[in-house]
Amino acid sequence: MTDTAGTGALPVEGVSAARVLDEIRALRAADRPTHGGRLFAYVYDPGVAGLDELAQAAYAESAHVNGLDPTAFPSLLAMENALVGAAARLLGGGPGTSAPDVVGSVTSGGTESLILAVKAARDARPDLAEPRIVVPVSGHAAFAKAAHYLRVALDPVPVDPVTLRPAVADVAAAIRPETVLVVASAPSYAHGVVDPVAEIAAVAAAAGVRCHVDACFGGWTLPWLRRLGAPVPPFDFAVPGVTSISVDLHKYAYAPKGVSVLLHRDAGLRAPQFFAYADWPGYTMVNPVIASTRSGGPIAAAYATLRHLGEDGYLRLAAVTRDAVAGLADAVRAVDGLRLLAEPESTVVCFTADDPELDLFVLVDELTARGWHTQPQLAYAGLPASVHLTVTAAVAPRVAEFGPALAEATAAARAAGPVVLPPELLALAGSLTPEALTPDLIAGLAAGLGLGAGPAPDRMAAVNTLLQAAPVRLRERLLVEFVGLLQRPTW
Repeated sequence: MTDTAGTGALPVEGVSAARVLDEIRALRAADRPTHGGRLFAYVYDPGVAGLDELAQAAYAESAHVNGLDPTAFPSLLAMENALVGAAARLLGGGPGTSAPDVVGSVTSGGTESLILAVKAARDARPDLAEPRIVVPVSGHAAFAKAAHYLRVALDPVPVDPVTLRPAVADVAAAIRPETVLVVASAPSYAHGVVDPVAEIAAVAAAAGVRCHVDACFGGWTLPWLRRLGAPVPPFDFAVPGVTSISVDLHKYAYAPKGVSVLLHRDAGLRAPQFFAYADWPGYTMVNPVIASTRSGGPIAAAYATLRHLGEDGYLRLAAVTRDAVAGLADAVRAVDGLRLLAEPESTVVCFTADDPELDLFVLVDELTARGWHTQPQLAYAGLPASVHLTVTAAVAPRVAEFGPALAEATAAARAAGPVVLPPELLALAGSLTPEALTPDLIAGLAAGLGLGAGPAPDRMAAVNTLLQAAPVRLRERLLVEFVGLLQRPTW
């Protein structure tokens, strides 16, 4: 019999449910492992038995519920309000605190939360023709994305190469009459250090400017670490001058992708975040977030996750994660030529290499070959290239294995030596402008690096070496072009 189903997403004849699921499982076989404690980026695994099944069941219960109209689906409104209340209480807000009137919204992720924080600050100042935001260079790239989308000028503040934090005096100096928002991170994603939030919020308040704390990464773990005795500096609504905070529930609250919460100190601060439109003949539109239609699935899954784990569960997971961070940091310290870029103070281990013969990008490839998936970070503005490890509770059982694997991978990277690109290619990368890139030149570069249609190569050291040699603007263009090569339709 002729197979009329084909391999595309829209076959001539429908395919059985069993076959479709088999196809998805076959595709998933090429992915990095989302469970098991060997992937140090992108996913957050608590290693709690039965939690996935609970979240999936809750997701299915509300997958077709639409967040566009809370009056039609009060269940979703109730769950959203409960999630906002939980986040606010954890982050120093709510009844009996210095921020009793905290309100918030559930978004699809940290990037949406940050874009909305910038939008609210911008729209609160309609008198400014050219609004600006002040962001440390260690602030998440989503702030640059927000500035680009919303046509807001971005004023970057350098960070100290040792402390990896911005100087408060530099933040204060960057504030102008047109500044609508000042940003601090708790912690910064790249290095896992907490900015001096109290001092930054104070200079913002003195200038009459909002202060947003990006706690997308650490907002759901720093409070538990503090309860366990860690010296977590003030960063939440207990700090005067902090006007908004973002926290991702799909990170250390261990909810499925994608759920984040954006909190404001009061409803007046949140109001400019909304979009309402009545000047058309259809339904009156009012959206608290960017999306109009929103599936209730992620929100229900997050609600089920928080209800199931509870405070005692999160405290236990934080303790397990804290111990895993300490073990991984010890593993790095034990390897000659490697050093921690910062002493861990959250759930990040970040390290670099002092040995010029040890290529970090080759080391990352060697770790990948051994089943450990880490995140390389390029050198930037005096900060060395580094390797980022996002540590979750599921990593804890693997810590004892990581030390020997890191030592072995380091030895293999030393034996292989640094990546050597042709001098003419390096010269080209250092001299080209983004405008000078032609389709033929891009195709030639990609082919030389093993990039093209289909999955990325297993070893990325050559690609990262080329990107590091390129100026930032060219680096961005190359990334766009290289990823564009991977994203092509299948017919």
